[in-house]
Amino acid sequence: MEKILILDFGSQYTQLIARRVRELNVYCEIHPFNKIPALDESVRGVILSGSPYSVRDAQAPNPDLSAIKGRLPLLGVCYGAQFLAAAFGGEVQPAPSREYGRAMLTVGDPADALMAGLPSPTQVWMSHGDTITRVPDSYKIVASTEDVRVAAFRIEGERTWGIQFHPEVYHSTDGKQLLKNFVVGICGCAQSWTSESFVESTVRELREKLGSDKVVLGLSGGVDSSVAAVLLHRAIGRNLYCIFVDSGLLRKNEFEEVLASYKDMGLNVKGVKAGAKFLGDLAGVSDPETKRKIIGRDFVEVFNEEAMQIRDVRWLAQGTIYPDVIESCSVNGPSATIKSHHNVGGLPEKMNLRIVEPLRLLFKDEVRRVGRSLGISDQLIGRHPFPGPGLAIRILGDITAEKVEILQNVDKIYIDSLRAAGLYDQVWQAGAILLPVQSVGVMGDERTYERCVALRAVTSTDGMTADWVHLPYEFLADVSNEIINKVKGVNRVVYDISSKPPATIEWE
Repeated sequence: MEKILILDFGSQYTQLIARRVRELNVYCEIHPFNKIPALDESVRGVILSGSPYSVRDAQAPNPDLSAIKGRLPLLGVCYGAQFLAAAFGGEVQPAPSREYGRAMLTVGDPADALMAGLPSPTQVWMSHGDTITRVPDSYKIVASTEDVRVAAFRIEGERTWGIQFHPEVYHSTDGKQLLKNFVVGICGCAQSWTSESFVESTVRELREKLGSDKVVLGLSGGVDSSVAAVLLHRAIGRNLYCIFVDSGLLRKNEFEEVLASYKDMGLNVKGVKAGAKFLGDLAGVSDPETKRKIIGRDFVEVFNEEAMQIRDVRWLAQGTIYPDVIESCSVNGPSATIKSHHNVGGLPEKMNLRIVEPLRLLFKDEVRRVGRSLGISDQLIGRHPFPGPGLAIRILGDITAEKVEILQNVDKIYIDSLRAAGLYDQVWQAGAILLPVQSVGVMGDERTYERCVALRAVTSTDGMTADWVHLPYEFLADVSNEIINKVKGVNRVVYDISSKPPATIEWE
């Protein structure tokens, strides 16, 4: 399978480069700059990402490009371009002022392969503190802005280019065309990597890998595990055994509804009610990380007990997706732990099973496209992400059955209202949070002192960044009134207007 390699220097935009390349139906992979994989014939070109570092820093990334530069098509973006200049005889200095935001790019060489078809001028997005002040003699400047003379260059005699702007961001209006020029025109990629081709090749590979072995999968009701299950079911049929654990922390009626939807899909699923165990073990626990670890441990125990009843299981399937893979092999080693992962941690060691991860190459939106190619219903594919620890991390403070019931009722009103108002599909993720505070209110002629809930709704592509949704005031007013009138124990509703970063999507 032909592919583009992206060497990551730690830029916040690296994943966005990958997404834009994949939107061109070309497969690409992100690798740390210091862990360059083998360059076999499938690699058609390489992109160097941006970086929070300056090339002048003592600790700046310094990749060995001897196997790439001059041999394969190469595109340096921002830091990548500055490295290509500084490391081969050019000069990079601090910009007179930080170059950040929109700029108009003038194409100096319309015949240049990277600039083909770009209007001049065209809007681009700058984000750097350094600038290239001098390029080596073999480098030709092909585009400039008013403030940046060397906005784009190519190396004569090589298929190597550098650009000091970010074509991958929305604000670079012709950035997708530039990337297409590189990936398709220069690298010669065939644009054949589609959701349909992914299904075909993955099912074939799963059949070859798994043969007649039995596989067990923990379903969550979410998109990732559901798509993984259907892919595996298409490959190995009844040799896939699915287990859906009810932790008692799911949304209202979710256990029954999800089991019904899986039955309609022909999956071999066993539902296990284990709410009493989870709630018992969480009693009195308020620390978010401790909650997550207890839930992860309990899931392992319950899942393992059920899975061990299936004879001769050889494989554990997981719904791992590409952002999880990237996080585990980041530039500086495993990323700092913001929150511990849930569900299947510890299962492979405990059960002595091999791992199969059919979605590990895909971003979240790609998983959805594959799900639609598999014929999975839009109702399931369009479901908002839901945290593995469930409502436990939307109840701030200790967990009780009473609090879970209150939050389930609030959440149901909120989600049902989003659907009824035609807003659900405009939101990437929504949920309610039960706060550990009480506030004074008045109901009728009586003073109340009851709980406060926060509503959260964000837009995102894969959860790495997120913006809060500007839900209509009238909608929020109606939802607030309905929650306060119908959910006993709640007398105040607030709306969270924080984006990620700096806030996370979940509160815990």
